[in-house]
Amino acid sequence: MTLPSDKGGAGLSAADYDAFCRFLRERTGLSFTEAKRYFVDRRVTERMAAVGVEHVRQYLNLLRFQASGEELQLLVNRMTVNETYFFREMYQLDCLVNAALDEVVSGRAPGSRVRIWSAGCATGEEPYSIAITLLERWNRVDDFEIELYASDIDSHVLARAREGIYEQRSLQAMPRDLIAKYFTRLDDQTWQIMEELRDSIDFSLVNIADPQQMANFRGIDVIFCRNLLIYFDDLGRREAASMFYDALSPNGFVCLGHSESMSRMSSLFVPRRFPDAILYQKPQS
Repeated sequence: MTLPSDKGGAGLSAADYDAFCRFLRERTGLSFTEAKRYFVDRRVTERMAAVGVEHVRQYLNLLRFQASGEELQLLVNRMTVNETYFFREMYQLDCLVNAALDEVVSGRAPGSRVRIWSAGCATGEEPYSIAITLLERWNRVDDFEIELYASDIDSHVLARAREGIYEQRSLQAMPRDLIAKYFTRLDDQTWQIMEELRDSIDFSLVNIADPQQMANFRGIDVIFCRNLLIYFDDLGRREAASMFYDALSPNGFVCLGHSESMSRMSSLFVPRRFPDAILYQKPQS
């Protein structure tokens, strides 16, 4: 998941803007600075018009107290822009199949479970890339029961991920033979990933800033959370790192984006430098 970089603009008062940013920070972990003011203003104004609320405080109360949480989900969906593609930052997928997974399964009996989680999966390119890489390149893929989880806070992108339909831009880094092997061409512009892969991934709506939701993830061996935590503030990153620590199995790994460093978020993990990438490992004890 990524956020846009709109600048300028003003609609909410300074006090209302601060109130919205505090509210969204508490509920989602996302931190909006003054540079995102125009973007926040526009989304809030659009949603207020859609539900027929004229005053900002009334809308904020609706977000806080609506029992169903439907409006908050709709606003969150508008607050995120999801731009990614298959095989993005391939060096980490190389590391996964060349070294990390062999460490993860060391000492495990054949048939044991291996759990991999794509947190902030957006429209699904990352978890499907993981699945294809395992099938194509990990020579022990048939020896273990692999469970792939994928989550996002945006319900609209999860629906698209489950549908698995992509345009050329999403497939720009994927070799043609793999497109032919794993996708069905729908028309000149779109392809759909094969049903077996769509069914192999457990997609779910998860807010990684919510400890209660995060408690559902335990025994994970590898977490991919790339280019998401850079949109959290320092406290949010520390809290997310702590919850990832709890979700991981001992010796499990976290993969962050190329511009992110766990050492600036938490001292809980050990940086591991592999030939292909640096991953962050939960110690054995």
